[in-house]
Amino acid sequence: MPDYPSTNPDGINYFKILWSILEMLFKEPVLVQACFVTFFTAATFTCFWTTLTFLLAGAPYNYDSLTIGLFSLIGIASMFTGPFWAKYVIDRFVPLFSVILGELWCMLGICIGTYTGRITIAGPVIQAFFNDFGLQTAQIANRSAIYSIAPKARNRVNTAFMVATFCGQLVGTAAGNHLYARGGWIVSGSYSVASIGAALICCFARGPWAEGWFGWGGGWSVYKKSAQSADGKAEEKQTMGAVKADTNVVHDPEKGETQQERVNDGPTVEKGIEMLGAEDGENPVREMKDHEEEGKSTSSEDTDAVTPVRDLQRA
Repeated sequence: MPDYPSTNPDGINYFKILWSILEMLFKEPVLVQACFVTFFTAATFTCFWTTLTFLLAGAPYNYDSLTIGLFSLIGIASMFTGPFWAKYVIDRFVPLFSVILGELWCMLGICIGTYTGRITIAGPVIQAFFNDFGLQTAQIANRSAIYSIAPKARNRVNTAFMVATFCGQLVGTAAGNHLYARGGWIVSGSYSVASIGAALICCFARGPWAEGWFGWGGGWSVYKKSAQSADGKAEEKQTMGAVKADTNVVHDPEKGETQQERVNDGPTVEKGIEMLGAEDGENPVREMKDHEEEGKSTSSEDTDAVTPVRDLQRA
């Protein structure tokens, strides 16, 4: 059995892991762009749902708490449309293009809901659907982009991304409450319009093929160069503690393959057990097979011992 490489060869501890998350924010422009976009987008989500209660509870609607709570079911509709959108848009185009489309959906819903919300209840309903749908679209696309940064450090990448999301939600809640108290529904909604505008500026500040922090170097194409990769590029980067593939494996000249390939091509259960026992120098699968062979040999010996007795009885 080949020696499986450790997922933590340098022995990095918990505090170094936390520090490496901060280092990512100074080294990975894709992650920083996604963090800014999700910050501004998440702010509109909490701003809307917080101030919506104030709008529906007051004039001209005067709804009770149960009716107001039922508005949350509108988000279910966007959940059903998500898989179709991912199949026909996110899987075909670069993540940034899907993020921009998601922000435009948010902008459409927010504008309708903000400037018609005090006239008709259809305004907040439309805003609830398009805001949830746009946020979900942007979230999925952003994750496709940032997870390609460091496939072996996705938890750290996701931590930075979600911290930015939560910070945006906190700011949106605080700003929405404050602005609604001072100017009402339209003022708080206008803040959401400005927030989506800031998110779009972050999107257009850096193109999908750019290597630096700003600009659209590398072209304007929105189609993926490689449909197999999440970010649409030919190869996924492996940085920030990613483990390189171990090429020091034994080659079998007779079968023309490596031991690693035979393990990977084997049954899933056997593959997992062999990987568990690799570090201890044991092979549980081999032991299981040996026990089976011993059982077969024992049963065959018992059969041979019983057969002469039966022959004597017949005689």
